[in-house]
Amino acid sequence: MLDFFLRGREIVLVVLLLHLLFHFCFIIQLFHLVSSQSLGAAYGTAKSGTGIAAMSVMRPELIMKSIIPVVMAGIIAIYGLVVAVLIANNISSELALYKSFLHLGAGLSVGLSGLAAGFAIGIVGDAGVRGTAQQPRLFVGMILILIFAEVLGLYGLIVALILSTK
Repeated sequence: MLDFFLRGREIVLVVLLLHLLFHFCFIIQLFHLVSSQSLGAAYGTAKSGTGIAAMSVMRPELIMKSIIPVVMAGIIAIYGLVVAVLIANNISSELALYKSFLHLGAGLSVGLSGLAAGFAIGIVGDAGVRGTAQQPRLFVGMILILIFAEVLGLYGLIVALILSTK
């Protein structure tokens, strides 16, 4: 009985499901992109901020010099914003399912790499700022490690830009 009912409507049902899948992929992609980037940036900022607070008790003159990890963690959120704006401007109701999966891949790429970079910046920033307060020669090493951690997010941004412009 159900087979007879669906026989004439199979194509309409498949088209409807594909249309819903497209919109679902788009919404999930944007949610994952923004939440992962924000979570990574927030963790990096909070972890580096606790290191700055602990360091400022010993050496208050180094507070402005130690703000670099917080700024670098904030840059990670900008990567996600750039990709989200590019994808949102490229979206339309006639977009193919293949393109929506490319957008999903772009969101996952920049989101997960931003999350990893934020965690790395937070851990390095916390330990580096505390170490710099005790030994000022560690500052250059901390900056180099922070740059390598930031590049993780930049790699995800590059992959996301390639995927979203295909």
